[in-house]
Order: sequence, then C-alpha cells, then structure tokens
Amino acid sequence: MPLNRRELIGSIAATGAAMLVPGLGVAQGRPLTKPIPSSGEALPAVGLGSSVTFNVGDDPVALDARAQVMAAFFDAGGRMIDSSPMYGSAQGVIGYGLKKIDDANVFATDKVWIADGDAGPGQIAESHTRWGIERFDLLQVHNLVAWEAHLDTLYAMKDAGTLRYIGITTSHGRRHEELETVMRKYPLDFVQLTYNIADREVENRLLPLAQDKGIAVIANRPFRRKALIHRYQGERLPAWAGEIGANSWAQFLLKFIISHPAIICAIPATTRVDHVRENLDAARDPLPDAKMRQRMVSHILEA
Repeated sequence: MPLNRRELIGSIAATGAAMLVPGLGVAQGRPLTKPIPSSGEALPAVGLGSSVTFNVGDDPVALDARAQVMAAFFDAGGRMIDSSPMYGSAQGVIGYGLKKIDDANVFATDKVWIADGDAGPGQIAESHTRWGIERFDLLQVHNLVAWEAHLDTLYAMKDAGTLRYIGITTSHGRRHEELETVMRKYPLDFVQLTYNIADREVENRLLPLAQDKGIAVIANRPFRRKALIHRYQGERLPAWAGEIGANSWAQFLLKFIISHPAIICAIPATTRVDHVRENLDAARDPLPDAKMRQRMVSHILEA
C-alpha cells in the first residue's frame, strides 16, 4: 500500500534511518521559491540531484532509504528532482520512491543522452517508464550530446503538449562557448550548468545572458560532489554567517548559489534524510545581498 509523506517519515524514526543533526530540524514554513521566467511558475530554490547517490540497483534496503530521502524532501517543501539515463539505476530508484509516496508534488526533471538523435524518442519513452510517470515537467539535452536533433524532438513534444519545459545542460565547466551559442540561437526555458562558490566562471557571460534571454538556470555540482564540504569539515563557520541564517557549511554554500538572481534552483545530491532537510532549510530568508556575497567569496579565497 502506498504511504503518504508523513507516514513514510514516521517509519524513518522507527527504523533508525534518520541521523538528525542538533539544531537542523525541519524549519517552519515552506522554502523560498523563484519564478521560471518563461512561465512565472514558482519553484523551490533547492531541489534534489540523483547522480551517483541514487544509483543503487535493486537493493531493497537502499531503495527504501532513497524513498525516505525523497519523502523528507517533499515533506520539507521540495519539488524538483533531477535525473538522467546516464545515472545508472537512478531513474528507476526515483520511480520506486514515487510509488511509495502517493502524494508527491514532484517537478520531474530528466534528460536525453544518446549520440544517435533518432534514438532520442525511444530513450525518453524508457525514462518515462522508469519514473512511472506520463509526462516530464522538464527535459534537457544532457551535456550537449546531439543537441540539434534532440532539441527538435523536445520542441515537438512541447508543441504536442507532452512536455512543459525544454532545456540543455553542461557540467564541470565544460563547453561553455557552445552552450552560449545555443542559448543565443534557441528559445530555451532552462539551462543547467556548474555553479558554486569556487566555480564562478559562468558569472561573466552565461548567467547574465540567461537573465537577458529569460532562461532559468539550474546549478549542478553545488558542493563539487562533497569536495567543498570536506574541505571545511571541522572548521567553524564565520560568526557573520548567522546574518544570512546559515547554520552549516552546506547552507553557507547553497545560500551563495541561490542568491544569484539568475539561479532558480540548486540540485545537491544526498543519501541522508538529515542532509536533505538541511539543504532545503538553506532556501529561507535571509539570503546574502551583493555585499555579503563578496564577503563570502573573500572568506573562501582566504581559507
């Protein structure tokens, strides 16, 4: 029988799966939202990535643990879950979680990633099956692979009413010139790229361009796959981090990202319930202003 979110969250405590951090419970209220420029629809500013963390095959314990992470994510007000055919079993694991959670308010985000443009529709159909949904909210061309053919497919789906939003992605700071060309030439709803306090190259051209073109930006690799978290592990936050409501390094890093006006959503990945709550709690006022953002960068450069 499907469980609603609160029933599934309750089961976490019973099994001891939730490792709660003192002072990092679920905050009152919903996370901050940002509008998608092409439609005005509001999305919570922190989502959930699935690369590596959701690639757990068919292990029943791991499947239930990821379902609990998803339940906590929705319970805290999250919506966007991002995946890809590139991420092993992640799509099916998400589908498993959605079946367990009968009232999930998901903003389903995935990608097409195949070199043969003609094979794109078949891969997308398989992704639908793995998620167990009829329609994605957003589909993106993953890492610009065969992007011209895949964009044709996505535009046709949008025209037919089987897809709401279209996007294109890159990561690791790669292929920015080609991404800029696509952004200038094609009407996109979203782009996804790497942006964090240590990787800020996109501030120079791509983020201003997205604002000018009315394109929503999703920030991937917000922690450099935990490298930034590990770098500051054991180090105290600066006392002034409290001015922006940051209670942990994860929140410090996320608040920097989502305070940029071009960024609509950051998508940290996690395997832990307490971390997904901590991440969602970053999407709350106050966020840093321009002066505070520069102070944050200076602190990181000096560390």
